[in-house]
Amino acid sequence: VLAAWQRPYLNIFKHFRVEEWKRSAKEGDVAALTDTRLKGTIYRIRGSNPASSYLQLPRAGTQSLGLTGRYLYLLFRPLPHKHFLVHLDVTTEENQVVRISFSNLFKEFKSTATWLQFPFVCGAASEGTAWRGVPGAAPGDVRWTCLVLDLPSILALYLSRRYSHLRGVKLCSNLLVKTLCTSDLLFEPGVTLAQARLGDLSCRGVAPMPRELAFPVPKGKKWHDLYDYIRY
Repeated sequence: VLAAWQRPYLNIFKHFRVEEWKRSAKEGDVAALTDTRLKGTIYRIRGSNPASSYLQLPRAGTQSLGLTGRYLYLLFRPLPHKHFLVHLDVTTEENQVVRISFSNLFKEFKSTATWLQFPFVCGAASEGTAWRGVPGAAPGDVRWTCLVLDLPSILALYLSRRYSHLRGVKLCSNLLVKTLCTSDLLFEPGVTLAQARLGDLSCRGVAPMPRELAFPVPKGKKWHDLYDYIRY
């Protein structure tokens, strides 16, 4: 059961005050920028190779975020014509730390008892996005993406392990990131509160995106015409 302070969702950047760099660490070319389109602060992480620049939470590898939400949301945009890398360290109920990584550098899925590597294919606007196809540098028209990872399902499916909590996150170059969030709720972008109530989505654990996690949608436009939503 989610601790009260993590309900209904936890905005990781906000809660751990990333901008103060007391509970988070940065290495290399990491900059906070104001994005006029997203109407807020984003972080740009870039470097000649993915490991050279990163934003890491928590600050020390010996600490743990201790976040137990089922879903992890990453609101990010790969930098065009570049490669990026993201590492998530999760802890199983047996107290084993497993690293889940995804990158458009990986050519194929690989797994060991302690590491799952997923190739990430940046979705060209016309094709939608999937973990299939040929990974490679992000296309020029790569979009802001809401990536949703069902962490207990990933661990159960690939390693037959039971999920305990999210221990740490390392966002490596080259990408822009708005925030990360954990929740037991499945947020559906482009769904309004009224639609959710009408469709009775809450029975299925589906909820509209909280405002602070939502990408802005100009009048007359649809969310899915502007952004990518990938659930895994």
